Amino acid sequence: MPPSSISPLPVLPKDAQSILNLAAKSLFDVFANASEGMLLVDRSGSVVWINDQYRRYLPALGFASEADFVGQPVASVVQNTQMQRVLETGKPILIDLLTNKAGTFVVSRFPLRDDAGLVIGALGVVLFDQAHSNLQPFLAKFSLMQRELDEARTALAVQRRTGASLRQARHSFASFIGGSAAVVDLKRQARRAAQSSSPVLLLGETGTGKELLAHAIHASSPRAQGPLVSVNIAAVPETLLEAEFFGVAPGAYTGAERKGRVGKFKLADGGTLFLDEIGDMPWGLQAKLLRALQEGEIEPLGSNLLVPFDARIIAATSRDLVQLVQSGQFREDLFYRLNVLPLRVPALRDRSSDIPALIEVLAEDLAMRGDLPQPEFSVQAVALLSAQNWRGNVRELRNVIEQLLLRSDTGLMDAPEVALVLRESGLSQVLPAQMQVPNSQLSVLPMASKSADALMVPLSQQVEALERLAVAKALEVTRGNKAAAAKMLGVSRAKLYLRLT
Repeated sequence: MPPSSISPLPVLPKDAQSILNLAAKSLFDVFANASEGMLLVDRSGSVVWINDQYRRYLPALGFASEADFVGQPVASVVQNTQMQRVLETGKPILIDLLTNKAGTFVVSRFPLRDDAGLVIGALGVVLFDQAHSNLQPFLAKFSLMQRELDEARTALAVQRRTGASLRQARHSFASFIGGSAAVVDLKRQARRAAQSSSPVLLLGETGTGKELLAHAIHASSPRAQGPLVSVNIAAVPETLLEAEFFGVAPGAYTGAERKGRVGKFKLADGGTLFLDEIGDMPWGLQAKLLRALQEGEIEPLGSNLLVPFDARIIAATSRDLVQLVQSGQFREDLFYRLNVLPLRVPALRDRSSDIPALIEVLAEDLAMRGDLPQPEFSVQAVALLSAQNWRGNVRELRNVIEQLLLRSDTGLMDAPEVALVLRESGLSQVLPAQMQVPNSQLSVLPMASKSADALMVPLSQQVEALERLAVAKALEVTRGNKAAAAKMLGVSRAKLYLRLT
């Protein structure tokens, strides 16, 4: 195309007023073409003009024609309009939700001024109709922000009232890893206990996950929205325990806080109070604890007033409370008060089939926290870890895995590395791995060479034995690659880990 045929580019006006006039016209054209409707009112608030898009709302508003609508006061023809407010204040309303007979709309409203700056009318623009569908992402985000604001206000109210922040459960029943019969039965009992308001007593060795289970019980209880307050009795000096539990009145003793101090019982009001290591409770404080549990009220140090509280009690101990009662170190009446819903958390050595799944979960968590590559444990390494007695239970297993992650340069964990860490961790004897499928399980396989008596073994045992053999074969084919073996078998890695021991 020859240069002479090219259309000249439009030239922008140089004076400010012309630019403003052009901008206003352009903006008006954008609204007129892109919006869902426009309406213009004069200084008195009467409708003087509507565009083509706005006419489609007239039947729903109750008007057969534009002539019946234009000329009427806007407040009488458009329900819930704010156009009169714009005329009176001279200030725009940039974003608003308008609901009337025609539906719910997102609208903007602008004052119109003359050359002297006086308001001579107002322009209403329908930005969106069907606001709930068109603005669903915005409304959902707004609802989320509103919920978070409400929760923050609740937490702030609790903080102002009690002097402490709102505590929430950090774990659920899904956090308690394991599919063994012992764990399945424990979770069943714990879920049932969660629906009660009676005290729960968690028994078991140190490191078995009693605190995690306490969090899960609280999170599944009707008190889940209330605070969860924990006290490790063994970690608090005996001289401070009473103040820790019951609080301190203002000026109760020299050095006491001028505003006083709220105790853990009151902090847990409306929620759950978790008393860890209850077996270490000093004898002199046991009677006061019993009275608080029986009466539902406490007496802060230095106060003559009884303060009511409403908290569900979950206690835990790694000690033998029955033996402590018999030796006179723990009050019998307090024991009966706490031992309403006892739950015994099994030791890790009693649920060794859960160890492969625990290894995977703990390793992923530690790797993520330490910004380390995801580790890979060989079959032999998993078998070796699963064979140990684990006196420290899950806590000890986690410690060993963390040491392995920090020592490894490749992220690949094999049996020699595991054995070395186990010996250096203080184990007097590292037990050998059990890699073979037990003969007792092989004998139940329904093969043609087996007698018919083998089929009389429970079906679940036959299926489990077959699954173990299938996993072993898949690992042999994939040369120990658990991810590939799980994909080959069409199962999750957690399910594959459960069949490794």
